[in-house]
Amino acid sequence: MLAKPGFWSTVARAIGVSLSIPLAIGVAACYSESHAQMRIDVSGVGGSQIPISIAPFIADPKVPIDISAVVRSDLERSGAFRLIAPIGPMSDTATPDWAGLRARGADAVVGGSAVRLANQSFDVRFRLYDTAETKAVVGSAFEAGAPFLRTVGHRISDQIYERLTGEKGNFSTRIAFVSKESGRYRLNIADWDGENVQTALTSAEPIISPRWSPDGSRLAYVSFESRKPVVYVQELDTQKRIKVADFKGSNSAPAWAPDGRSLAVVLTTDGLSQIYQIGLDGNNLRRITRSSSIDTEPAFSSDGQSIWFTSDRGGSPQVYRVVLSSGETQRVTFGGTYNVTPRPSPDGRLLSYVSRRDGRFLVVVRDLSSGSETVVSDGGRDESPSFSPNSRWLLYSTVNGGRESLIAVTADGRIRQRLSSPASDVREPAWGPAPN
Repeated sequence: MLAKPGFWSTVARAIGVSLSIPLAIGVAACYSESHAQMRIDVSGVGGSQIPISIAPFIADPKVPIDISAVVRSDLERSGAFRLIAPIGPMSDTATPDWAGLRARGADAVVGGSAVRLANQSFDVRFRLYDTAETKAVVGSAFEAGAPFLRTVGHRISDQIYERLTGEKGNFSTRIAFVSKESGRYRLNIADWDGENVQTALTSAEPIISPRWSPDGSRLAYVSFESRKPVVYVQELDTQKRIKVADFKGSNSAPAWAPDGRSLAVVLTTDGLSQIYQIGLDGNNLRRITRSSSIDTEPAFSSDGQSIWFTSDRGGSPQVYRVVLSSGETQRVTFGGTYNVTPRPSPDGRLLSYVSRRDGRFLVVVRDLSSGSETVVSDGGRDESPSFSPNSRWLLYSTVNGGRESLIAVTADGRIRQRLSSPASDVREPAWGPAPN
């Protein structure tokens, strides 16, 4: 573990009529820089796209990054927007060329500014304009240190996305994943697009199953550093960690309860793999499943009332759901002989899992109300699906050409982006929660 503690805070201020409610962000950063920087390849488009022009911000030469480029990249990769070439740079206080923008087909335009302050931080401002109504519809101002200007760009993208689509954006979320290079394993944290990769843990032994706490401040994971699987919880701002499950036999597959006070884990302490619930201090162990088969891969429902899991109690690996209050258990999947790794969407409408079909392992998304299914992957060796906080995207791992990489795909399968590293294999993805 290599890093020095640091602290950053950003304050967003309302800057005029019809602008967004101000928000405050406090984030602690305590990671080492990773060697597993990511390459991104995007394919596919959304069914309906909003035409928008992102003008270059009027920026102080001392601003180290192009914040408008971060916003442009976010919105383009989302698939929900069609980018219209800007007329030219535009600040947040300028009057847009309404007629010229409409002639280019832009329904909306974004302008902004970025200047360095006396305290060496940066003041960043933006406004989103409706070209038909010829007025500003949302905007904010942020103050941030240089290392966090990309985060400000993502926050701007989130505000634009929500204002124009009515849904929360994922742009300021983070992902976790494991990389392997030269026999070393790294537990990494990155922006949603694979940029800004930082390492939270390095080990000569495997690290698997990272899972974000509901508030995004901690990661649970399984480490083999003691030559057996042990479940840890690590605070990301201090790197302090504790052993939560280190019982006789195997300790694996941690899953956070929605309230962040306990984990579901898989233990072999009584023989076969069974699912338990345990407090973060390693106490209050409670057995959830009781079968003579293998029960594994738990995931809490968003309301915390039940747990989805994988079991071979019916003769082949299938998805089941157990109600925590009663222990009532129901089988969920029936098609095929292999359906594993259930992951419910945060909004409770969808369920993803890995299904073997014609000898290929594919990620499937099921609508829980209608029962309809969509195969969203095509690699054939796909695993470890994880939903985004707004339930619109999935992240999973795949193998292509002998190399492991990550795929982010929309829940309808239309848009896909591959996140790969030229120097290492990347696997075991987990999409973090929306920031407060």
